[in-house]
Amino acid sequence: MTGDAASVDGVVVRRERPVGRLTLDRQRTLNALDLPMVHRLQRTLDDWRDDADVEFVLIDGAGGRGLCAGGDVRLLREQILSGRLAEVAGFFRAEYLLNATIAEYPKPVVALADGITMGGGVGVACHTSVRIVTERSRLAMPETRIGFTADVGGSWLLAHAPGRLGEYLALTGETMDAADAIHAGFADRLIPVDRLADIAAVLGSGGPDGLASLSEATTGPSRLAAAAEWIDEAFAADTVANILHLLDARPEPAAAATAALLRALPPTALTVALAAVRRARELPDLRAALAQEYGLVMWFAQTQPDLVEGIRAQLVDKDRSPRWVPAALSDVPDDTLERAFAFVPEVPLWP
Repeated sequence: MTGDAASVDGVVVRRERPVGRLTLDRQRTLNALDLPMVHRLQRTLDDWRDDADVEFVLIDGAGGRGLCAGGDVRLLREQILSGRLAEVAGFFRAEYLLNATIAEYPKPVVALADGITMGGGVGVACHTSVRIVTERSRLAMPETRIGFTADVGGSWLLAHAPGRLGEYLALTGETMDAADAIHAGFADRLIPVDRLADIAAVLGSGGPDGLASLSEATTGPSRLAAAAEWIDEAFAADTVANILHLLDARPEPAAAATAALLRALPPTALTVALAAVRRARELPDLRAALAQEYGLVMWFAQTQPDLVEGIRAQLVDKDRSPRWVPAALSDVPDDTLERAFAFVPEVPLWP
């Protein structure tokens, strides 16, 4: 090992030739991303791009509970409430640049999505060359639950999930285990927890192909794959209201539970999230999806009260009793999608 292995700006950077290792290290917040972390990751990847001593990059999380719980949404709420929208936009621009950098990196990047990997953590892990999960992995894009929509390239990943699974995951924010994540296209291989300590050494000696020696032959059945029939039927409907109608008609208890969940979630976020995934299917690449997401997240931040209310209810006061505006799907204005997708942030995402 060479170089400083101390945590700086919430990231431990190590060069274990030929592996460059980035460990997210804000354990008190389950490694939630803030701007210094994003900048540290970006600078290091930029430095390693032409470093002959770094042939592979490994991204993992400290603390044993997860790679990353997402972005620092409590800070996001504070920034919105205090009118610091330039800071909000600055964070998303930096984060989305990092997502694109990881996806386009000229060297193999391996991500270890062990434990909790949600929201911004998906943006760090799931655009990499090799995406590893374990038997304790829990992945999700839960943004609708706080009055938001999938971002960090999540709409791109969801758009390419099999069948209508992307719509289902985008609207419900459902958590995936290892088998579900592989089925949905968010992960590539399962490596047991008791082999995690071997990953860096195997990567250094045999590259990404050597990781096959650590992998399980099978992840077991995917719960989401088994539910494909009712998910594909219901979530093919053209509107959220019609999705609910089809879910109500299904005999499966899981379909009824999904309908109940959707009725408790913010109507505006559900409406936008459904359209975002479907529009992402028509986009040419990840960068185009990130640009679409940037417009949407800034529209939410600047115009929609549900975002700060959702964060309050789920993560600040934790009363789990959000007051959505509007509270009913029937009250969502007819021009909501037109306004959301036409919104142009003051500063563009890409220079």
